[in-house]
Amino acid sequence: MLLDFTTTQLIFIALIFIWSGFVRSGLGFGGAALGLPLMLFVYDTPIFWLPIIGAHLLFFSALTLRTRFKDVAWPYLLRSMVIIVPAAIAGVFGLISLPNKVMVIFIYSVTLFYALMWLFSITIHSSNRWVDRFLLGAGGYIAGTSLTGAPLIVAVYMRNVVGPHLRNTLLVLWFVLVSIKMATFAAFSVDLHLETALILLPIAAIGHVVGLKAHDVILKKDKIFKRLLGGVLVIISMFGLWKILYV
Repeated sequence: MLLDFTTTQLIFIALIFIWSGFVRSGLGFGGAALGLPLMLFVYDTPIFWLPIIGAHLLFFSALTLRTRFKDVAWPYLLRSMVIIVPAAIAGVFGLISLPNKVMVIFIYSVTLFYALMWLFSITIHSSNRWVDRFLLGAGGYIAGTSLTGAPLIVAVYMRNVVGPHLRNTLLVLWFVLVSIKMATFAAFSVDLHLETALILLPIAAIGHVVGLKAHDVILKKDKIFKRLLGGVLVIISMFGLWKILYV
């Protein structure tokens, strides 16, 4: 499939996957949320990119977690998965059944929502367990459709998981959700593009390694980092919506 892209497109794909790997390991979430909207500018078919992103997430999550399972908040993870996993399964079936144009609009709309929150430093707070459950369910469904549900889930996890365990707990959650997603793709004979994922793996690894080294710095500058991301993502999302709706 990569042979069908132009040289310019391949350069952009490489840069996007470096960025996606950097965000995933640097923040502990957001590799898909901050990478997929850019990938759709190159090729506007989510069902092509999502298996590739999923394969990378499985690999890098396993690599990061192999010696860190003791730093996972297992009790809260298991309790929250009772809500998140069924919603994610419903989201996967939505991805498979919904028209491509609807999915692209959905992804850009969700990204625009996150971008505006980050740009204006709006934080989702909840002290109510029913609101928590709603956010976990909504995040699970969005994660099932487009792997971009992380910010909603993280809003709840940050209040229930201590800082040193947060990233590793989230990585275990992503590993479970993506495993379900990939298994569903395989069951419905969706092309997983594993060869393409393998070719792009060393490129994404560059960003992953840099993100691991920058993790502590990013957390200290979290608000500034997210505000900059928010501004850029607002522009990207609005242009993406305009392109799909009016061009």
